[in-house]
Amino acid sequence: MPTLKDLSAHLGLSVTQVSRALNNHADVSEKTRERVKKAARHLNYRPNLSARKLVSGKSGMVGFVLPEPPAAPIDGLIIQMLGHLSTAFAKSGLQFILHIAPEKEDLLDVYGSLIDDGGLDGFFIGEPVQNDPRVTFLRKRNVPFVMHGRDFSDHTYPYFDIDNEEVGYILTRHLLSQGHRKIAFLNGVQDLTYAENRARGYCRALQETGVPFDPSLVRNATMIVDYGFDAATELLSDRENAPSAIVAGNTWIAKGIYDAADALNLRVPHDVSVVAHDDNLYGAATDEMKPPLTVTASPLNEHWDTVAEFLVGAISGKDVKTLQKIIDIDFVDRASVAALTG
Repeated sequence: MPTLKDLSAHLGLSVTQVSRALNNHADVSEKTRERVKKAARHLNYRPNLSARKLVSGKSGMVGFVLPEPPAAPIDGLIIQMLGHLSTAFAKSGLQFILHIAPEKEDLLDVYGSLIDDGGLDGFFIGEPVQNDPRVTFLRKRNVPFVMHGRDFSDHTYPYFDIDNEEVGYILTRHLLSQGHRKIAFLNGVQDLTYAENRARGYCRALQETGVPFDPSLVRNATMIVDYGFDAATELLSDRENAPSAIVAGNTWIAKGIYDAADALNLRVPHDVSVVAHDDNLYGAATDEMKPPLTVTASPLNEHWDTVAEFLVGAISGKDVKTLQKIIDIDFVDRASVAALTG
């Protein structure tokens, strides 16, 4: 197995230059970093993590803490995300560690143990809540992190997000533009900031059109097919009071709505119009649904490389303003919405 010294001799660079290039230090040019990494791949060089920590003070490991084992079908989404993140971090010579917290153990205690005992250099954080305590804790411990999403704090940390308020707004506004006024919203878990932001967009669109907010039309739960089926069955069974349209938080919920409509002998969009946000989730191809589903779109699998890049940058001490991004969302108008007249 080649050593750092072997790699240094092969490139004609000092051991320090090679080490700093592999660790993405800003004082090494991009051209040199790429040259060093290409040679490392060619020679099948793998860093000795113990030696790396002695030299640099860093372990070369980053982590993701899950508060509990995921449940199907969320486990498939988690595995897909972990695969993309692990590959992305490996490109930068980092090991990506998944840690599932023991039942009933305080989550911040888990982070503390991983920092103190495991020597992790940084963390990936997902599904933030309002004023997320993980942000406060990691800042206090001076440990780098990147968040997929944003909490409701001052946002002076690395993050990658979409405009979730705009998601709720665009989908609801489209239904309103087609004459719908009784619009249900099957949202995600209430405490999660993306769900709260989408609710804000939903309410803003209603307010702009002069449609009163009706809390009986809003549901919050984990975004899976069963939730969409159960909630839609409840909402659509009473035909006199049923909504004419439903906004779904993701395409799994939308699939449940389609299934519920079919079970009730209703048709999309003739009896109920449906729109959703599309993360490009497994088993819910929106262009193959019958009818094809109208969506806002931002495929999750296009997020992870940048998320990993931002955490690497945070560990390297880059300016946090260069490690923040809110990407645009697309709107795809298909056949799942009917225009109401009269």
